[in-house]
Amino acid sequence: MYARARYVSTVLGRLLADGLRRPGRGGSEEESGRARARAVRESLQSLGPFYIKVGQMLSTRPDFVPPAMIAELRRLHDQVTPVPFEVFEPVLAKEFGPRWPRLFRDIDTETPLGAASLAQVYRADLADGTPAAVKIQRPGVERIMAQDMAILRRAARLTARAAPRFTTVIDVPAMLGVLFDAMEGESDFRKEAGNMRRAHRLTEGFKHLTVPQVLIAPTRRVLVQSLAPGTSIRDADPAAFTTDERTGIGRDLMAFMYRGYFLDRYFHADLHPGNIFVAPGHPAHVIDWGMVGRIETSISRSLLLALFNVAANDGAGLARTWVEMGHPTPWADLAGFRTDMSTLVPKATSASLDELDFGVTLTAVLVHSTRRGIRSSPVIALLGKSFANLEGSIRHLCPELSITDVLAENLRTIIFGLAREILSDQQAARTALELMIAAPGTLHQGRDILRNLADNDLTLRVATENRPGRDRTATSTQYTRAVLILAAAVIWANRRK
Repeated sequence: MYARARYVSTVLGRLLADGLRRPGRGGSEEESGRARARAVRESLQSLGPFYIKVGQMLSTRPDFVPPAMIAELRRLHDQVTPVPFEVFEPVLAKEFGPRWPRLFRDIDTETPLGAASLAQVYRADLADGTPAAVKIQRPGVERIMAQDMAILRRAARLTARAAPRFTTVIDVPAMLGVLFDAMEGESDFRKEAGNMRRAHRLTEGFKHLTVPQVLIAPTRRVLVQSLAPGTSIRDADPAAFTTDERTGIGRDLMAFMYRGYFLDRYFHADLHPGNIFVAPGHPAHVIDWGMVGRIETSISRSLLLALFNVAANDGAGLARTWVEMGHPTPWADLAGFRTDMSTLVPKATSASLDELDFGVTLTAVLVHSTRRGIRSSPVIALLGKSFANLEGSIRHLCPELSITDVLAENLRTIIFGLAREILSDQQAARTALELMIAAPGTLHQGRDILRNLADNDLTLRVATENRPGRDRTATSTQYTRAVLILAAAVIWANRRK
């Protein structure tokens, strides 16, 4: 680990020294800024996959990353010069045994389908003739990833100690934790295979979308999957597709991701154009499931409400929802944030993809919330990256699609799915337990509600006076919660009967 840490510090130290010298050179400040940004991007790219992903996430954080740097970080890609197959052959032999060639009728060892800092992918035909893609991990990369995780965690702790006010608003350790969790499948292809199987089940109801299948039992360092037809959506010719195919692929991709965000709480976290393959007459194939995101239930529901507020042109509602998803600091300016959202939201409502980057709109909220002293959920950075990648991918094929229109088309499915979840036995039992441990006044309120129900006279009364030490809003919220808890308990009891 010491050697890796020394290499990382050397690269970053050289970058810092160059940045200190650059202001003295000729050229405008704007040119110097672009040059610094390009140097940062090249340095992160040379350091490998973790630093590339960190840079990509930073490109969605305009709240503390300057515009020139964001533009350059968006160009980060994990493509490297291919190395000879002889480097990877020992990995195949170790994972599948010395008879590994018997698994394949043919394998193209001359021209890889893809080369990245983590793995190379080769086209092959299995012994029975089935076309396949063989993904092989680079030797030693797992050790490097573990070392980089340790280095970045230590750097995050040092940042937290050196800049406590900054980390009060920007939770760097938590952001890294979200990133590391999402990248589990990058270092262990068995986990990526599990992600693929789950995603394949989730796409079964879509006409224009699918996920490659795992063809051979995966190992930690080798994954054999079905070959996706066509080309990257970035390189596809829209004129080669019918209008129904183009829009069908775009709508299905959006719908699949919406359901991932709001129902499954499990989504492809790196859906850039290179990970979507399309061909006329075939469904789109979503590949590379090494990086997936997971969202907490409360954040998922709040994010859905935030989208509703954008669609309804409700800036105040968006501000309220965003604050509830995050955490206001002691110096937070909530009134100023509401004003910011009331200005931002009308620009986003009902825009199509050729007019709007919704992922950028999502992260633009971060600019205002951070400036106003509101800490946002760490998963928002990953969601912003996912949204931006999704839109950028679909824009290549059908830029005319409206994000809010597609959300409206899937609203019934999402809402009914949430309703089934809330009314499930497990959730109702959990809610009943909350009732049992709630404040003592809740049970008394519950008895009053039942008595009023029996008398067919239910009127909700909320105290309006300001009692010492008791906030009026908090009183209303507690009473509403008591009603909802009791209702869920009654539903659960009836279901048990």
